[in-house]
Amino acid sequence: MSSKQKNIVILISGAGSNMAAIVRTAQAQDWQGAFGARVAAVISNRPAAAGLQLAQSLGVAAGVLDHQGFDSREAFDAALMQQIDRYQPALVVLAGFMRILTPAFVQHYAGRLVNIHPSLLPAFPGLNTHQRALDAGCTEAGCTVHQVTAELDHGPMLAQAAVPVLPGDSAGTLAARVQMQEHLLYPQAIRDWLRSAACR
Repeated sequence: MSSKQKNIVILISGAGSNMAAIVRTAQAQDWQGAFGARVAAVISNRPAAAGLQLAQSLGVAAGVLDHQGFDSREAFDAALMQQIDRYQPALVVLAGFMRILTPAFVQHYAGRLVNIHPSLLPAFPGLNTHQRALDAGCTEAGCTVHQVTAELDHGPMLAQAAVPVLPGDSAGTLAARVQMQEHLLYPQAIRDWLRSAACR
């Protein structure tokens, strides 16, 4: 196992439920002891994101970089990279981070940037995944953890979890069932990534 500290930086825009699931799992499973890994910081592009207080309550440093203070996506991403790189991250985790990232940002973190998407990719990349699954008559939905590449929601898949689509489901009820799986799948996929990294 590598003795080098593996810092994880999580990016959020809202409530931070997936972030919290990751932090709580990391603490409960002692990722620091097992892999030399810790969630070093949570950063939001929205000052009012509820996940910031949640991160602090879990003992994680929380910071804000408001995208509205920048004239371009490129300028914001450049500043965000500077803020993230203070922690020398082994992994950057997108957890409800509602920004389309520039190619320069994606390239900078190539191989160490992951996201979770609320569909069974390659089905339904982009937004409104649950309603689209219902409209298509799918009998199954779910979530996918994947590496982030320049093409939206098309990076190499790391893990998936499926849930049945039930009679009478709405987009909301389906989303709630999928999110329960997200909270289990995302921490496990990161743990698997850390285990693999420790063996390299």
